[in-house]
Amino acid sequence: MEAYQRIVLASRPVAAPTLDTFRLESGAMPRPEAGQLLVRTQYLSLDPYMRGRMSSAAPYAQPVAVGDTMEGEAIAEVMQSRSDEFREGDIVRTMVGWRSHAAINAKDARHVRNRSVPLTVYLGVLGMPGFAGYVGLKVIGQPKPGETLAVSAATGPVGSLVGQLAKRAGARTIGIAGGASKCHYLVSCLDFDAAADRHAEDFARVLQDLSPDGIDVYFDNAGGPVWQAVLPLLNRYARVPVCGLIAFYNGVPQTGRDWLGDTMLTVLRRSLLIRGFLYSEFVSDYYDEFLEEVGPLVANGEIRYREQMVEGLEAAPSAFVGMLEGHNFGKVIVKVA
Repeated sequence: MEAYQRIVLASRPVAAPTLDTFRLESGAMPRPEAGQLLVRTQYLSLDPYMRGRMSSAAPYAQPVAVGDTMEGEAIAEVMQSRSDEFREGDIVRTMVGWRSHAAINAKDARHVRNRSVPLTVYLGVLGMPGFAGYVGLKVIGQPKPGETLAVSAATGPVGSLVGQLAKRAGARTIGIAGGASKCHYLVSCLDFDAAADRHAEDFARVLQDLSPDGIDVYFDNAGGPVWQAVLPLLNRYARVPVCGLIAFYNGVPQTGRDWLGDTMLTVLRRSLLIRGFLYSEFVSDYYDEFLEEVGPLVANGEIRYREQMVEGLEAAPSAFVGMLEGHNFGKVIVKVA
């Protein structure tokens, strides 16, 4: 039987994680009990939220314990089933973590039956990231025809879908990304109306020039300096879905001006709606609707996406560290099997 491997949290990072934060281990192949499945991971999703799970006091979920397997969602193949709901060879989505094989409860697996799209999209544009973008835009952002929407981390799986859906709703779309190549991709491939490079020295001025009528919806995946540039441009009654704050995930102290006062005064004076959310709040009410609406658009190419694939479970740590540093271009996926 194949060797079993997993990547564990070797130590809690103080700031940014490094390769020494993780450890690759091998062990005996798991054995499924009654009501369980033995699955083999095909593709593993890497997402920024995982950085929060590495801290001792995760804000909204149980942290990963030192020595435990890193958390993560995967597309996996059923190798052995002790459940009437699944059989050998079925493809499922499940939270197996960073490991090659796992014995999981059948109730924690979801069938992947639609093969009209690549399996990997269920970890990206049709998975948790895409759903977060969809529901944050639909419930909180609510872009209207003629309004201006800006979104940070715009080439990622959340931001890229947000921009494309806002465009379909009739909004003018501005993507914020790191680097000229990503900005070019937003405009030339995803049909954003404009793009701003957050690494540019004159980023705030460029964003202002691109927003002559202000910003009505800002979908925040970043926080930090990007928020500081967006804040003065928000119109009265602007809506701000806060989906991610990657600028703060490593706990790096923010230097310079304290923007809390400016933020709160702007919230008051311009009647802003700022709401943080977790995708899990909306799964029962909106996930099936999301698949029905966005799934066909992905299948026929009307919604476009980009993936960055790395090979082998052992490559996950370096890919994750690089993602937090902004080195990725699109959804990061590890091809395990």
